[in-house]
Amino acid sequence: MTGVEPGQTNRLLGYPPQARLLIINADDFGMCQAVNAAVMAAFRQGLLRSATLMTPCPWALHAIQFLQAHPHIAFGIHLTALSEWPNYRWGPLTPRASVPSLVDEDGYFYTFDRMPAFLQQVRLDELEREWRTQIERVLAAGLSPTHLDWHALRIDDRRDIHALMVNLALEYGLALRVRGRDWTARVQGLGLPVVDYDFLDSYLLDPADKFARYAQLLRALPPGLSEWAIHPGLDTPELRTIEGGRVRATDYEFLLSQAAQEIVEEEGIVLLDYRALQTKWRAGALGRKILS
Repeated sequence: MTGVEPGQTNRLLGYPPQARLLIINADDFGMCQAVNAAVMAAFRQGLLRSATLMTPCPWALHAIQFLQAHPHIAFGIHLTALSEWPNYRWGPLTPRASVPSLVDEDGYFYTFDRMPAFLQQVRLDELEREWRTQIERVLAAGLSPTHLDWHALRIDDRRDIHALMVNLALEYGLALRVRGRDWTARVQGLGLPVVDYDFLDSYLLDPADKFARYAQLLRALPPGLSEWAIHPGLDTPELRTIEGGRVRATDYEFLLSQAAQEIVEEEGIVLLDYRALQTKWRAGALGRKILS
């Protein structure tokens, strides 16, 4: 990609240029019981190395209690400002009166289909206030997150929101998921490690042939650091009522499969979590700040 330095992340993390590194991160930890159960099982029995916690969601406390009991598990904070399903909603941790641009007429975060309108009118200071509250909620629970990423937002052209996330990560000593050529190049310009390719979103894969597609992607994994943002969940009445389909169930089944583990071993893929990046972000944080 133009403007992105090939091999920089491998070098910063101490791996040879041709090493194939992969972070498999389970987004949406805390969303509901079926997601929590799947994430926990995938940590215990599968390929999962990292997850990101949605603190505003109804099952966040359950996820937090699991993380408190398993401090060796790497996890980040899934910064949340959308509530996408019409029949399963959540809103800000900050009092709604102090973040009015973040909530709809019912007092919840905006749904996915209203995201363009939300992004057009959202106030950056209110977004920062809410995201700081989400981070502080995790820290107040005595937990040690590794990184920040974001839930569902389509912000490829929002340099102001990119800058907000980078500055929050640097301030709190966390790494950050980035996406897109421009954003990646700007963060690399600070000498900080990031993924070398846009992360894979499992919602963009067809559940009908997902297992074969995952196997193909593992075998074709390029040198450098890749990330898969996957969404495991148990195929339960709860989850079918929320969103229907088998996107999350197929992710879960792949993570726990013996075949997936065998492919990773055969291909010599190195599975990482964000702790490796966090160390470098913390070392590079002093005095740094990105402005939009």
